Amino acid sequence: MKQYRVTGMSCAACSARVEKAVGAVPGVTSCAVSLLTNSMGVEGTASPEEIVAAVEKAGYGASPADGAASASPEPDALQDRETPALKRRLLLSLGFLAALMYVSMGHMMWGWPLPAAWADNHVAMGLLQLLLAGAVMVINQKFFVSGFQSLLHGAPNMDTLVALGAGASFGWSVYALFAMTEAQLRGDMAGVMEYMHEFYFESAAMILTLITVGKMLEAKSKGKTTDALKSLLRMAPRTATLIRDGREVQVPVERVQAGDIFAVRPGESIPVDGVVLEGSSAVDESALTGESVPVDKAESDRVSAATVNQSGFLRCRAVRVGQDTTLSQIIRMVSDAAATKAPIAKAADRVSGVFVPVVIALAAVTAAVWLIAGEGAGFALARGISVLVISCPCALGLATPVAIMVGSGVGAKNGILFKTAAALESAGRVEIAALDKTGTITAGEPVVTDLIPVRGLSEEGLLSLAAALEAKSEHPLARAVSARAKELELRPKETENFAAVPGNGLTAVLDGIPIAGGNLNFIRGRAELPHELVQAAQRLSDQGKTPLFFSKGGQAAGLIAVADVPKEDSARAVEELRNMGIRVVMLTGDNERTARAVGAQSGVDEVIAGVLPDGKEAVIRRLQEQGRVAMVGDGINDAPALTRADVGIAIGAGTDVAIDAADVVLMNSRLGDVPAAIRLSRAVLRNIHENLFWAFFYNVVGIPLAAGVWIPVFGWKLNPMFGAAAMSLSSFCVVANALRLNWARIHDPGRDRKYISGRTKHKKGTEPMLPAIIPQKQEETDMKKTLKIEGMMCGHCEARVKKALEALPQVERAEVSHEAGTAVVTLSAALEDSALRKAVEDQDYTVTAVE
Repeated sequence: MKQYRVTGMSCAACSARVEKAVGAVPGVTSCAVSLLTNSMGVEGTASPEEIVAAVEKAGYGASPADGAASASPEPDALQDRETPALKRRLLLSLGFLAALMYVSMGHMMWGWPLPAAWADNHVAMGLLQLLLAGAVMVINQKFFVSGFQSLLHGAPNMDTLVALGAGASFGWSVYALFAMTEAQLRGDMAGVMEYMHEFYFESAAMILTLITVGKMLEAKSKGKTTDALKSLLRMAPRTATLIRDGREVQVPVERVQAGDIFAVRPGESIPVDGVVLEGSSAVDESALTGESVPVDKAESDRVSAATVNQSGFLRCRAVRVGQDTTLSQIIRMVSDAAATKAPIAKAADRVSGVFVPVVIALAAVTAAVWLIAGEGAGFALARGISVLVISCPCALGLATPVAIMVGSGVGAKNGILFKTAAALESAGRVEIAALDKTGTITAGEPVVTDLIPVRGLSEEGLLSLAAALEAKSEHPLARAVSARAKELELRPKETENFAAVPGNGLTAVLDGIPIAGGNLNFIRGRAELPHELVQAAQRLSDQGKTPLFFSKGGQAAGLIAVADVPKEDSARAVEELRNMGIRVVMLTGDNERTARAVGAQSGVDEVIAGVLPDGKEAVIRRLQEQGRVAMVGDGINDAPALTRADVGIAIGAGTDVAIDAADVVLMNSRLGDVPAAIRLSRAVLRNIHENLFWAFFYNVVGIPLAAGVWIPVFGWKLNPMFGAAAMSLSSFCVVANALRLNWARIHDPGRDRKYISGRTKHKKGTEPMLPAIIPQKQEETDMKKTLKIEGMMCGHCEARVKKALEALPQVERAEVSHEAGTAVVTLSAALEDSALRKAVEDQDYTVTAVE
């Protein structure tokens, strides 16, 4: 996909016109324009020159963004320059408007004092109003430039309505001022007073100022969607330590080439994708996979850029550098998703293409009809201007942004931050909620869940033994045991001869007695394990927990189960989502057994396990074929999916990249705030619909009155002055209605409305755990092979073996169990046993047989 920067767009009608113009270019297969990021993604064979020419012909500007810019945009291109400019315009407009309202309304209607020289000179009063209104128009000249340009290109937008309404009011007022001056020169004081009431300078200024308020509310968050790209780029290491001629040399990461040898010390980030040549360590890959447990790395293992070396020294060879690294690919996915994500058009913008031409036509027809009927030009022109003024889109333009503003404030008070107006609108239309497991449904840190000592040993005794053994280990499971001991104020004893056996367990000597801890096979070789202990371990494994066995002096001591457990409010939050008619799907990079166990505990409808960053983004795209999707996550690996989803929701305690990529941020890090955010969005949507209804109802009633339809029947004649007043009243009603959102009870599930679209309503407890998009069981004719594997210790080992096997093109699915020591592989085509064996043994596990 080729990306372009687009300039000059002001509303959804503009982006739609750009899409239409580019889509008509021969060779273009698809085009998506993002108003929020001012970007465009184009697929096809058309040349950049043709694309740019089409955009310019439509009245806008465009320039191609090369590949590097797509992944790493220039900082200046990502700055928000629109909001400060609108803020300055608004402040200046308010200052001149206040003075104008004092003169036109305060003095003339309520007798507020003015200098005698001004108060007695009606022409001077008119000139002062002209200057003040003219100043507001100059300040907001962008409305006129954009509006009339769009009109000339045959695509009127909201700016056109504003320009016509304000321009007509100002133009008629200037005419009235000249007419009043002439009457005063003639000494016709009655004429002077008549024309004094034909001044609508304040209407022109009010129209521009009120619309600027709405424009600023929209612009305030436009630039934030590109923050995800900035955060991703900040994660990439800036330097690398290369080994050249036996010496270590620090160079910028851009100078690293494939084949270079680099070193990584504990605590340092890995600069590029590579393969380990020497050393062993635990590497934190949560930045890419979302998995909280660090991965053991040894010789021949692959490492990825932006992951963190936690314990040992590594010497590696660079394999993928620059734009080819895994991190750069994630950056590219976020950028592409942002460019192809269609902005949610405001309802007022969607109808403006029809509303504006109709109003213009009605105003022209009104003036023409009264001229034909024999009325004077002034009378006919007044009726036409009345139509333009009363149908001015203030209420129409404020209906959405005012409700968005109030709704955003309510959300902020409750720790729910909507980064864009589009997010607040679209969250209420969500039909499917995709939840990341680690850190979202679960706490993201393994904790001790079960202590099962053998007879004759207390739980405290087992924990003391385990804490002494694990005290010198940096493994996350060891930290969970140590944390539990610290909670109970158990101080670990000193051990001797500590040794770690990678992939198996730990050994040491405590008070002269050998102790050990690790997986089932490791401890079984050092002690006889009671049958009931092994059965308990199997039961805990089925629940997604990792059992750690311990022995002392050649005798079994017991087992401790560790797991990343669901948060306290996860099950309730999932239930509330389902009661709202939302289908809940859990996505995770974990193994299927752990994922299914957590899914069952939290009550989700469907579970999708073993999904990598690009896989999550692909799953979101497939779910979008079934309905509007909200993605809830907290990790860097969730960023592409958060950006691709209709609504991305980030847990506030998650990574900066996830927060930046998301549309909604939950500052309290509670999953229960997800249904609250959706309730708030639905309330805002209802409020917007009410506002738009009254805005249109006002126009339906007001336009015929302004056009003089009722003059022959009832003699009702609407002065443009009262048309402007009616317009202001309609805006007041819209704002007052939006303020009702302050009383929305977003945490109350009692009034939830089930928005169900195109699917059968759930009956609680009857849903299948596996979704349609999880590979279903294949036909009996599929080829299957079973590998006997030694060295697997925990669920993470299962994930490594599963990933390695499923990377082979002929492997449809791999079901791995570290307890059974097997991997059952389903093949789509013939594959040599040696290829399967190599894939597993490259991960430092031993294959004893292939059946």
